[in-house]
Amino acid sequence: MRTCLRPIVVSGSSWSGDRGVRALALAVALAIAAYAPHGLAAAADEAASRETRLADTARFLSADELEGRGIGTAGIDKAADYIAERFSALGLKTALFDGRPFQEFNMTIGAEPGEKNHLALVGADGEQKIDLEFGRGFTPLSLGGSGQLDLPLAFGGYGITGKDEKYDDYAGLNVEGKAVIVMRHEPQQDNPHSAFNGTRDSALAPFWRKVSNAYEHGAAAVIFVTDEFDLRKRVTRRNGQLQDAVHELTKAQAEFEKLDHPTLAQIDAHRRKVDELAEAVTAQGKKLAEEFDPLVKFQVSGSSGESSRIPVVHCRRDAIDQALKASLHTDLATLEREIDTGPAPHSHEIPGWRLRGEVTVDRREAKVKNVVAVLDGEGPHAEETIVIGAHYDHLGWGGNGSFLPAGKEIHNGADDNGSGTAALIEVARILAARDKKLPRRVVLIAFTGEERGLVGSARYCREPLVPIDQTVAMLNMDMVGRLKDEKLIVQGVDTAAEFAPLIDRLNERFGFDISRKSGGFGPSDHSSFYAKKVPVMHFFTGLHSDYHRPSDDFEKINVPGMRRVAEMVADVAVALAEADRRPTYVESSTAERAGGGDSDRPYFGSIPDFAQDQPGYALSGVTKEGPADKAGIKAGDIIVKFGDSKIGSLEDFDSALRKFKAGDKVPVTVKRGKEDVILEVTLAPPK
Repeated sequence: MRTCLRPIVVSGSSWSGDRGVRALALAVALAIAAYAPHGLAAAADEAASRETRLADTARFLSADELEGRGIGTAGIDKAADYIAERFSALGLKTALFDGRPFQEFNMTIGAEPGEKNHLALVGADGEQKIDLEFGRGFTPLSLGGSGQLDLPLAFGGYGITGKDEKYDDYAGLNVEGKAVIVMRHEPQQDNPHSAFNGTRDSALAPFWRKVSNAYEHGAAAVIFVTDEFDLRKRVTRRNGQLQDAVHELTKAQAEFEKLDHPTLAQIDAHRRKVDELAEAVTAQGKKLAEEFDPLVKFQVSGSSGESSRIPVVHCRRDAIDQALKASLHTDLATLEREIDTGPAPHSHEIPGWRLRGEVTVDRREAKVKNVVAVLDGEGPHAEETIVIGAHYDHLGWGGNGSFLPAGKEIHNGADDNGSGTAALIEVARILAARDKKLPRRVVLIAFTGEERGLVGSARYCREPLVPIDQTVAMLNMDMVGRLKDEKLIVQGVDTAAEFAPLIDRLNERFGFDISRKSGGFGPSDHSSFYAKKVPVMHFFTGLHSDYHRPSDDFEKINVPGMRRVAEMVADVAVALAEADRRPTYVESSTAERAGGGDSDRPYFGSIPDFAQDQPGYALSGVTKEGPADKAGIKAGDIIVKFGDSKIGSLEDFDSALRKFKAGDKVPVTVKRGKEDVILEVTLAPPK
């Protein structure tokens, strides 16, 4: 039956903003009610109600008061409470963890220098001692850990091992158990033809790469010093600004002297101008003085978030020079020139000298929580479970992860992932409102810590409410609020034999232009489940220019599109719950988050376990037929050595992997339970 609707005319109304959307929705609903059959009118009413609820939730989650739902903020706790209240109001089972819906655990959210920070360089006879005052002679760096130190010293040049550059500061240098002195940046910084990316820093220059390289070679601590080239560059630039200020003062004086008989007003104006220019000269002079070997800021190196890291400090050059002159009859400037001439390493042990003292870095932790609710099933498959999830955390006030990292501005994350969280609550409502129980259990989870590396979903998979082997599928929604041109991305359709025909059938109702993306690994929480061999589908409406920026606000959300995605996910959940059999898991060789998958490094085929807190690189899985899988490496293994390199973290593994090429056979030591197992991996070309 064809339905004819008269044009809707509303005079004297504004159709912009929320009021306009609500008015338009009401007008459409009234028109449909007047001219359409009762069933169509009821459906329109329900759609309007869903869109109102979705808009209210997404607007609340992306309000400034929630501080971008950053880990450690009061705002993310408000969001968790809100989600829990919605789940409870829907009649879902929420008394799951000591009577509450919160799966709680701690996360490291930052670091600061501890109370005990004192160091000294001590000569062979014990009488030569150079005290390093905290905050003046040295500062710890947030990248490192804590420890009491009594270590031999070594000079490790720039601390670089560059395979393609054919340069290795550690060649012939034993730093096992030593404190290694490392200069910042790279050799030949003024040479545009340098193998180290010309005059720009290469991927070998960052603090973390140098710390990982030192750790891999067995170093027990790292002492950074600023290279002379960088200091000269900074001093020259600041001196130029000082000279400009002096020139302005001189110019003002010369102009005043041209006046034969200056008036009192002119004299006073000149006095005030001279005072102003003199202050500028003084300020530039102070800034120039500060450029002579300043200590870097504690946070400048970034944070590993790992208390097991070796101590890392930044030290002024004069103290290091004293030890070098006493032991090796040279200094940092001479060594830097000798290295740059080649470039060729000039690394040395520093006989008779030790680093003594204590470094403490206090890591701040926050209690975080996944918000979990259960809709019980009924029947012979009631113990089988479908997980539906969306992460509710975002970037807070910016910083790490933001595409504007230097600023401090609330990142509201309306699409990422206020949209997915709002859709999750609406899916819960749709499923809870059914007349009868579903044949399978549904567990709904709002995950925390996704932006910090899938931490919440990894924790759930490690400590699941329902055994993972009873979890038959996982449906994930991340950024479902910007539907455009009907394009809906669904990843993981190939992770179960039944998924593709199911999506095709259900999409006949919705008419999305579905873009299928292969594999179960990707940059969201479904990866944690697929690593545990659970079939997954990830729903996503695409990236946009507001991604990970403060401009990801509610006003840009496509609420009707978000409603349709939520309805489709609910339909998928019902179909999976009512199926005669659980989905048939299909293993994929595609891995977006697996170790080794960019153009700089060979392919290894591993999936990190971000919930693991033991030293080493913990694996939640390996990709099918990837190099790690073929070598016998398994989920749950912790890589502690890669070739000759010690591995204490994912960063160390990444650094070590880049030193090899495709086809290399590398011995890999993994901790498997209480045993150390050595396996040989043949690396593949980058993917």
